[in-house]
Amino acid sequence: MKIPNFNKYELLQRGLYAQHMTTPARIMQLIRNIRPISTWHELVRIGGDADGGYLVPQDLRDIAVCFSPGVDTNASFEIDLLNRYGINSHLADYSVDEVPMHFREKSFIKKFLGSYDSEKFITLDAWMEQQEEYPGNQDFLLQMDIEGSEYKTLLSLSERNLRRFRIILVEIHNVENWCDPAFFDIAETVFAKLLKYFHVVHNHPNNCCGIVNMGGVLAPRVFELSLIRRDRAFPAGHQDSFPHALDRPNLVDRPDLILPEAWYK
Repeated sequence: MKIPNFNKYELLQRGLYAQHMTTPARIMQLIRNIRPISTWHELVRIGGDADGGYLVPQDLRDIAVCFSPGVDTNASFEIDLLNRYGINSHLADYSVDEVPMHFREKSFIKKFLGSYDSEKFITLDAWMEQQEEYPGNQDFLLQMDIEGSEYKTLLSLSERNLRRFRIILVEIHNVENWCDPAFFDIAETVFAKLLKYFHVVHNHPNNCCGIVNMGGVLAPRVFELSLIRRDRAFPAGHQDSFPHALDRPNLVDRPDLILPEAWYK
């Protein structure tokens, strides 16, 4: 296909912005970096058999509390975590006025997580440091589904407080935006920060949004990652079979998405 030879500033005048996308080789390198590994901890499913359920490494003893931003209308994970493992949760979400499903939470704050503090937003650092468990030395769990704000939230989190989490469960959004080199720089930095202290142990594509082809690289537009802190588990090779037997489709009215092989082989 012949592409018209427009000057980029002429395109801006027309209300268009164009640039070369992130190279597929660079995207593939990030995908290789986050390939899930095996550890001595089995994965267990916590939460419902649809959206709200996550595969978690079974290393939950003595975790003091869970931080769970992005409540929406589903608290199945937090309810199951409390009932089975005795771990209660601090919840945060500006979009709802109360915690759903009659869950008796540790605390609830009506704010979004972000990179600064205001009436509507709070940083993960500030939120953690307000809680009664913070002065101790026990580990925490983070379960975060905040619709794309995970990048700025994790990027602004101090490394000191990042290390307080033993397990992180995070849904990654807007993967098609990795094609934008400026956005990819942010994503690459976020994962480098996480991988400094954590191993990825599971990846489950959310079947809400399909697969995107980024210059020949197939990627789920939204996926859920499970991570465990490096000092808690030694790697025993990469996971080589997906989906996991405990995986379930997020949306029950459509087939589950299968993780493309390049993401684990």
